[in-house]
Amino acid sequence: MSYGWSSFSPFPRGKTFLVCLPALFVLGCGKSSQSRSPMERPPVPVSVTQSLSREVPVYLEEIGRCVAREVVNRQAQVSGPIMGIHFRDGEDLKAGQLLFTIDPRPYQAQLDQANANLAQYQAALKLAKSELVRYENLIKTNYVSRQDYEIKVNAVEVAETQIKASLAAIATAKLNIEYCSIRSPIEGRASHRLVDVGNQITVGQSQTLLVIQRLDPIYVDFTVSENELTRVQESMKAGTLKVEVYFPESPATIRTGDLTFIDNEVSGATATIKLRATISNSDHYLWPGRFVKARLILSTLKQAVLVPAPALVDSAKGPLVYVVKKDSTAELRPVTTGQRQGDLLVILKGVKAGERVVTVGQMTITPGGKVRIEETPDLPVPQASGPATDNKKRKS
Repeated sequence: MSYGWSSFSPFPRGKTFLVCLPALFVLGCGKSSQSRSPMERPPVPVSVTQSLSREVPVYLEEIGRCVAREVVNRQAQVSGPIMGIHFRDGEDLKAGQLLFTIDPRPYQAQLDQANANLAQYQAALKLAKSELVRYENLIKTNYVSRQDYEIKVNAVEVAETQIKASLAAIATAKLNIEYCSIRSPIEGRASHRLVDVGNQITVGQSQTLLVIQRLDPIYVDFTVSENELTRVQESMKAGTLKVEVYFPESPATIRTGDLTFIDNEVSGATATIKLRATISNSDHYLWPGRFVKARLILSTLKQAVLVPAPALVDSAKGPLVYVVKKDSTAELRPVTTGQRQGDLLVILKGVKAGERVVTVGQMTITPGGKVRIEETPDLPVPQASGPATDNKKRKS
């Protein structure tokens, strides 16, 4: 027995072929149409900040060190034991304030002795003058010799000399008594005392009793390279230069003073020159010996364009910035940067004021691709010292 196709097929052979072919054709066409439809990339979420136009300083920034304007190592000018201490360690002292007392009794005795000698010599002078007057009358009548008369003249001169010596001894004794009260010669802050009550002080041993430093105003010393000296000198022609001082850990707290000193020689060992700024320091915020950042303002840059520092993208060809255009596409631009101003950076070329620059999300952007601007609460508000301090993050 033979079995043919028609025995197993529920449809006639001709009809079966005509039904299956259109179905295969339709499936094939559907796959071809789907493969030609491109996949569009969704917009990339980014954060942007509008660039600013501000007046900013052109400066040199160096490491500086605070130095007291006046430093006094207080020493005794007379010998003797310390009888009293009249200040607290670390106290802010006034000029003329009593610090130490040395036993004045030996010097008071010297003063009393000098006063007694003065009285004796004054009495001797009175007698010598009286006798001289009498001998002047007698020598006219030749009742006394010329030699006796000259002896009386000499007695008067000796008594006058002894009085002058007594007056000098009195002045010295009074001065020594004054030196027994050691006072502060300046207004400043006291160190810890280096002697105690009862210590014997001996003049000539260079024994320091106390160190006093004047803190207001205070100096800030720093150096610049010899290559920058010409820029400093040229800027000084316009007037006194300002210096901004701040601690690295507190960049928002800035103290401003004047450049008051340039050394008269460039160091041959370091090729630098020493500069000094004078800063008002009534609250003693700056402290001798502390290191600070010193920013010497040379000039002012008008209408500088500023962007947040995080907006820059480093590349082998230099810094780049993504600028969001009106159609929400990101344009990648090379830029020329200037000095940093706090959290902002000066853009000398490549970005105009008012343009939107991407600050977060640069790594996911395709140049020319679409972006979606989103708020980013974690993004810090860009700030800068000086005029550029009011930039705010914006959403467009």
